[in-house]
Amino acid sequence: MISAPLLFDLGHKQPTTRQIAQLVKAGGGADALTEAVRRADAAKYQEVTCRSALNRVKGMPFDWTLNPYRGCTHGCHYCYARRYQTQFELGSGDEFASIIFVKINFVEVLLRELARPSWTKEHIAFGTATDCYQPIEGYYKLTRRSLEALAAFSNPVGVVTKGPMVVRDIDVLQEIGRRASCTVYVSVPTVDETAWSQLEPGTAHPTQRLRAVRELVDAGVRAGVLMNPIVPGISSKPAILERTMHAIADSGARFVGMNVMFLEGGTRDHFMRWLADVYPQLVEGYQELYARKYAPSAYRTEVAHVIGMLRSKYGLSKREEPEDEAVETKPAAEQRMLEWEMT
Repeated sequence: MISAPLLFDLGHKQPTTRQIAQLVKAGGGADALTEAVRRADAAKYQEVTCRSALNRVKGMPFDWTLNPYRGCTHGCHYCYARRYQTQFELGSGDEFASIIFVKINFVEVLLRELARPSWTKEHIAFGTATDCYQPIEGYYKLTRRSLEALAAFSNPVGVVTKGPMVVRDIDVLQEIGRRASCTVYVSVPTVDETAWSQLEPGTAHPTQRLRAVRELVDAGVRAGVLMNPIVPGISSKPAILERTMHAIADSGARFVGMNVMFLEGGTRDHFMRWLADVYPQLVEGYQELYARKYAPSAYRTEVAHVIGMLRSKYGLSKREEPEDEAVETKPAAEQRMLEWEMT
């Protein structure tokens, strides 16, 4: 006997992220994701649904973040978000870059949340955990549609990305800037070819990102660069820092922010394995430098001093408005910005 009329059968529903975590745990790993679609980039994409789009955070100059994707094909070895993949019983290594969760109902949920009478158009940080302009955005367009929603509600936003695809949405970014405020933070930790290719294997070339900054600025969108993170012994050499700062200045960036890498949980495990393979001579020094989550304050202060001198030399500001604090505050606060909800 059929328990419900077929009239009410609305078809297959995508699982929630929590259900996916339970499935992976029960099924013994990523092979349990039988509905994940493998695309040309060799990553698998699992469509999921979310109960909320706006994610509340504490300890930051803003209270809300948006992240339509989980996991990131940019595959940056230092990425602090790697450790969040373990919430799904997945590894923080290759599975972070090869299994991407797509919140297919993200925009519809966001629109409902923005329309609530209780919503007061607070500043939102977009793309703080995994890149909202990673290549799959070209297919799903969740980021663009979310920005259109923010524009419709005149809601201020700051977008963080390594993806030159951000220039595709200049029209929407301009509209948000006219109605509220909009700042784009393009991450370019280094322009050194070796450091870039080793540390950020799936990202666009630094010069492409800096061209995107130029296009944004020329279009009247407030945009700057984050040299985040500076990786000790690899991208921290003064000559490399200066070349990077010089290139950032040439891009027309309105500001530049900086933080030294910190290591925690699954990110630490992954990075130290990678370091032992690529830079074995640095392992002992790293074990001392990163005896704790953060490099010693004296080291961070020294790097910040060098960056400050370079800012002055090339006429770049550290910050112009309070919202820049969102990406230039201490590492502990940056980490809190990246906390995720299992929604």
